[in-house]
Amino acid sequence: MCEKILQTKKNGMAMLLLILLGYVAAVAVFIACGVVLDGGAAGAAFALAVAGIVIACVYIIAGFFLLAGLKVLKPQEALVLTLFGNYIGTLKGEGFYWVNPFCTAVNPAAGTRLRQSGDVQSGDAAGLAAMLGKEAVNQAAANAAASGKKISLKRMTLNNARQKINDCLGNPVEIGIAVIWQVKDTAKAVFNVDNYKEYLSLQCDSALRNVVRIYPYDVAPGIDTTGDGKPDDGSLRGSSEVVAERIRAEIQEKVEDAGIEVIDARITYLAYAPEIAAVMLQRQQASAIIDARKMIVDGAVGMVEMALDRLNENHVVELDDERKAAMVSNLLVVLCGNHDAQPVVNSGSLY
Repeated sequence: MCEKILQTKKNGMAMLLLILLGYVAAVAVFIACGVVLDGGAAGAAFALAVAGIVIACVYIIAGFFLLAGLKVLKPQEALVLTLFGNYIGTLKGEGFYWVNPFCTAVNPAAGTRLRQSGDVQSGDAAGLAAMLGKEAVNQAAANAAASGKKISLKRMTLNNARQKINDCLGNPVEIGIAVIWQVKDTAKAVFNVDNYKEYLSLQCDSALRNVVRIYPYDVAPGIDTTGDGKPDDGSLRGSSEVVAERIRAEIQEKVEDAGIEVIDARITYLAYAPEIAAVMLQRQQASAIIDARKMIVDGAVGMVEMALDRLNENHVVELDDERKAAMVSNLLVVLCGNHDAQPVVNSGSLY
């Protein structure tokens, strides 16, 4: 089902004035006919007076139904209307409208509360929560939202709950995402799915799991994350932008039929699960120590080579292989040690 925009004119104010004018006329007719009846009118005058009172009463009652057709829309709001079960169109654009009073607004997700920007509690609700408790306020907020069937067309942020997912190496990872989305087709959002907010949240969970299982937390050898059959350096921590884009694309593919556009997706939390966090921290520390030691050894070997070359070039001293080995050993101990070396001065002959 595709969206159909109603080209209804913003005639709400004119209809309101006409209805109120009708009420004034009905009250005037009711009073005038009452005066006629009190005057003891008979015959045709009596019949006309009774008919006038009946018409005035009927209009007063019917006026309440006419007032039900008045609709007010703020910017970035829409109203999906049905008439006796048939979809007749969607009102879009801010203004004061009058539609068929028998039309019914439909929004199955009106009472749904998710962790997103359009569903946070107001200041009054937060104050009420301190007195009545969270559950009572949530129920009251849900009932209040259920009475309003307008669909927000604003960009909204869904802060999806953190999930524990195993990466491609089997390590449990906790990850959370924030998804920026908006409703693009109100008819699809209302009629193609039962509740488009819950549907979006469920698809976010599914897409997140599907993508995270492809990547390791850190760069690992022999892992193909792109699907081209060649190992690459993709990881959750190092390729966050690429991972977020893949998550966004997969969510968009799933929610296309629900009339939702996913504008952006961002990773808001990423860490190892608590049960392996300490072990992985030790692993990272060990890896960092090994890398640092390797750099120190490489630098020390280069300095020893430079020292030997300079001694040979300047003919400062002639050393045999045994003395060179001893010198190299001493220099490496001094340069690679964790603590400052304590030199021993040899006052005798080298030989």
